[in-house]
Amino acid sequence: MFAPIRGFTGLRRTPQTDLKLGSVLAFVAGAINAGGFLAVGQYTSHMTGIVSTVADHLVLGQFVLALSGLAALLAFLLGAMCTTWLVNWGMRLKLLSAYGLPLAVEAALLLVFGLFGAAIGLMHAVFLPLTVLLLCFIMGLQNAVITKISQARIRTTHVTGLVTDLGIELGKLLYVNRRADMPPVRADRQRLRVHLQLIGCFLAGGVMGALGFNHLGYLSTVPLAALLLLLVLRPLLDDWQRLRLV
Repeated sequence: MFAPIRGFTGLRRTPQTDLKLGSVLAFVAGAINAGGFLAVGQYTSHMTGIVSTVADHLVLGQFVLALSGLAALLAFLLGAMCTTWLVNWGMRLKLLSAYGLPLAVEAALLLVFGLFGAAIGLMHAVFLPLTVLLLCFIMGLQNAVITKISQARIRTTHVTGLVTDLGIELGKLLYVNRRADMPPVRADRQRLRVHLQLIGCFLAGGVMGALGFNHLGYLSTVPLAALLLLLVLRPLLDDWQRLRLV
């Protein structure tokens, strides 16, 4: 059952496996972002918006809200740093699961998010801010995974850059080349397909995340965690077997 997805988080990378992993992670990111908004009332992958909000709060003298925004930004940053630490540590140990380690951590944290959800209703003032920080950390963790694996060709937790690149390629595609003496403007159709696929997966994940949260509540994180674990389970088991024999 692991054969079709064995290479998703493997050390040997191709553009095809990067896109497959990126598509799955874009789906997960969309689901977390949309479901998380219903849970905590804000999007946790949109660092542009958070930084702008911090600036607004500072100008308005709302320093507590500004500090909460800075905390969310630092949580996202720490998540990206954590991915770098885990991947480099795994590489030095020559682990087959080096790229999958951050995703295993993300899966565990999604389950923690589900537990926090049950506590939000009991201690709203304490657990709601912690949940926001947790989701920002998860988003930073995940975005850094595919960014590092694909050498910054693919990102999954926000679509601003994807839509920008899509617009560039569509502009090239629809450009009318009238000058025969000039090099023609040609769209990169492969990039066009990649951006469309990633945006579509993020949107699909957002729809599923919102539906899941509306019908299952915080339990909707369980299928997402299981999906991530499925991606990394085979390399983790291979490393476990190898380390046991050492």
